[in-house]
Order: sequence, then structure tokens, then C-alpha cells
Amino acid sequence: MLSEEVLRKIQTFHFKTRRLANDLFAGQYESAFRGQGIEFMEVREYQPGDDIRTIDWNVSARFGHPFVKVYHEERELTVILVLDLSGSHLFGTRVKFKRELLAEVAGMLAFLAIRTNDKVGAILFCSQVEKYIPPKKGASHVWRLIKEIFTYQPRDLTTDIEAALTYLNKVVKRHAIVFLLSDCMDAGFERSLRLTATKHDLTIIRISDPSEAALPDVGLITLQDPETGETALINTRNRRLRERWRSDREKQEAYLADLLKGAGIDMVTLTTNGPVVEPLTRLFDQRRRRL
Repeated sequence: MLSEEVLRKIQTFHFKTRRLANDLFAGQYESAFRGQGIEFMEVREYQPGDDIRTIDWNVSARFGHPFVKVYHEERELTVILVLDLSGSHLFGTRVKFKRELLAEVAGMLAFLAIRTNDKVGAILFCSQVEKYIPPKKGASHVWRLIKEIFTYQPRDLTTDIEAALTYLNKVVKRHAIVFLLSDCMDAGFERSLRLTATKHDLTIIRISDPSEAALPDVGLITLQDPETGETALINTRNRRLRERWRSDREKQEAYLADLLKGAGIDMVTLTTNGPVVEPLTRLFDQRRRRL
């Protein structure tokens, strides 16, 4: 049973994400992600301006004047949210924790999906997949997703993106729109990422905090790894240490950028103190222009 405080928080979050999805992303998601083909509906008489390539010659010959075939897009999509709930998301130095930002974005994407009558499901993972919520339609299903994201307590806080994507590729057989929400603090998932990009329409939504980019000069501090629990006392006044920290972060950024560029995968980075709507709007607009 959920406490009243947690339930109120989830309800507030539920209403907020639904409003954002309805008010701010109207039409953009639908135009950015399209169905996997067209389906024949009917024939009708030719009208000036119709594409002559759609003329049904058999029907036209039978009636003595031109008829055209009418098609419609197979719109219904399956959206899968692959959500990284590892310990590194229990971090935040500004407005919110990374996991709170991840939940906010996941909620908006789920509402966008059901708003256009798409199915939405989720994979919750850390060192392994801990929960799979099969895709369904409806507002009650989105409520369940949001509740799980807020309240689920992982058994292990380490990260394995390879395991999550491998599971996705085995379980989700048909083409899907896949959003991987993660801080991407992992390596060794190149093969499964490329395979996912060939089977599905994959987008990376990277969750970050500004303090991760550089180590501040604040003297002696104790740091704890949120995934392993290990602690270390470090001297942040050490210039070489701060430079090494910055260099390691830049290498990780370059590794991820090269990997995604080579696989043709879109990525948008969201920060705990930055906007959410504008970066996602730009992402949808870029996709729409490509289509």
C-alpha cells in the first residue's frame, strides 16, 4: 500500500505530465513518429490533382472513366520506454534528482503515446532487467507506469545497458518506437545498441546533472559511488585530479557521440536544472523535417 504522501506526489506528477503532453506537444509527436506503411481503403473517382500513379486501371476500364486507389497510414505504433533505474540516477545537485527527471520525461512520452492511440510499455533495468510492463493503451495503463517508475525499488543498483537492450530485442518482436532513458554511464553495449537501431526506431534521452561535468575546487570531500556503495576521500584542490575528472568525462561524451552517430541514432540530453519541453520539441521537429 502506498502512503498518502507518496500517492499525492504521484497524482500531482500524473496531472502535470498529462498537461504538458496535451498542451505543449500537440501534433509534434505524431508527425515525428509514423506508422510502418500504408493500407488500402477503397477506390473513388479520379479528381483533378490526384496522383496518376494511384489510378486503378482495372476498375477504370470496367466503368469507362478513371478511378484511384485510396490508402491510409497504418498509424498505430508500439512505444517502449527502456528506463535506467540504477544508482547513478539517485543524484542531483540542482532542482531535482536525475531519477525524478527520468520519471517526468517517461510520463510525458507515455501520455503522448496514448494520446495518439499508440500502445506503450516499459522495461525497468539496472544490472539486469527487473520488470517488464507489456505495451497497452489507455490512461489507467499510464497511471500504472508512472506509479511503477516512482515506487519501484531495484534489487541491484549497478548498470548494464547491454542486458536491457538484449532483453528488448528478444521480447519485442515487431518494430517499435524505443526511448532509452539513461545517463549512459556505461560501456560495452555497442553491439546490442546497433542491433536495436536496425530492428526498432531508437532514440536516446540522456539524463544528466551539471555537477557531473567538472569536479569543484572545495577541498577535502568524501564521495560515495551510488551503485557500489564504495567511498573515497579526495582532495578537490588537486588540479591534476580535477583535470583527469574533466578529461574522463569528455572521453565518455566523445565515445557516446561517435557510437550514436555511427549507428544513426538520435540523442537529446536533459539536465536536472534545464528545460525539458524545448529540447524534446527540437528533437521532434528534426525528425519531422527528415521524414
